[in-house]
Amino acid sequence: MNSSLLGAFGEQYAARFLRGEGYEIWSANYKTDTGEIDIIAQKDNIVCFVEVKTRQVGGMLPPAAAVDIKKQENIKSSAASYINKFKIKNKVRYDIIEVLVNGTVLSEINHIKNAF
Repeated sequence: MNSSLLGAFGEQYAARFLRGEGYEIWSANYKTDTGEIDIIAQKDNIVCFVEVKTRQVGGMLPPAAAVDIKKQENIKSSAASYINKFKIKNKVRYDIIEVLVNGTVLSEINHIKNAF
């Protein structure tokens, strides 16, 4: 499976997971000049900017290891654009959701709150 298809599967699983946890999904694949935010969700008056990392089971590193400082800066810059554009006054948080799949079947989801 190619990486874009794998990523799309992971984002669908992550959105379903967040809804099940009581989050309201505000946006998906929000693009700016500095990057993209996979999911923007809200729960308990906190807006969460979520990076989804999907990997096949058996990888050497956890999926979150792919969210380096540069990626974090890009997400924060894109989040600032979203906050300004929509006049968001809520508290914000930056999360990572790790999705592990076996083929196209979900194996595990790990929600890392306040990841950076």
